[in-house]
Amino acid sequence: MHSETPAVPVDDSAPGDGLVKAGGILFVIGAVATLVTVAPLFLGTDPFPTVAYTVSMLMGVGFFVAAAGVMRSIAAQRRQARGGAGASPQAR
Repeated sequence: MHSETPAVPVDDSAPGDGLVKAGGILFVIGAVATLVTVAPLFLGTDPFPTVAYTVSMLMGVGFFVAAAGVMRSIAAQRRQARGGAGASPQAR
């Protein structure tokens, strides 16, 4: 029957999925840190130390890590479309 759960778990992850997930997590951490570091400007309190602003930079780092994951996924799909993951490009 096709409706039964397979005994062996199927790995549906594609190349680059891990980078996209990690990049998303870094982006969210950086976004929260950015909101926290900007809050004292509106609340009229003392600004946070430089370390807090450094953590805010994770937003950009996360974006680039996720973009690298997307590019890796695109490259894997192109290789697969050309005729296999291990096939080398043919000379024209």
